[in-house]
Amino acid sequence: MKVKPLHDRILVKRIEEGEVKTGSGIIIPDTAKEKPQEGQVVAAGNGKTLENGQRQPLEVKVGDRILFGKYAGTEVKIDGEELLMMREDDVLGIIES
Repeated sequence: MKVKPLHDRILVKRIEEGEVKTGSGIIIPDTAKEKPQEGQVVAAGNGKTLENGQRQPLEVKVGDRILFGKYAGTEVKIDGEELLMMREDDVLGIIES
């Protein structure tokens, strides 16, 4: 299924971290881990419509790695995969490699 976000919304796939250990070597189980705040944009809308009717294009694009707030976006399940739908305003930054 293909999903095209509307306006200034983006669809993000969380980037899962590997196995997490504490400083003393204790492995933290999946149920106790915090959800990652890093993801990859998999779909993006056309941009925000301004008051004068013009469309402002998004700064993020498909394929960008981004940082977002802990409680940003709405979780959606598409084709059995959990993704986040959020506004571009929820993006804290783009990770450049």
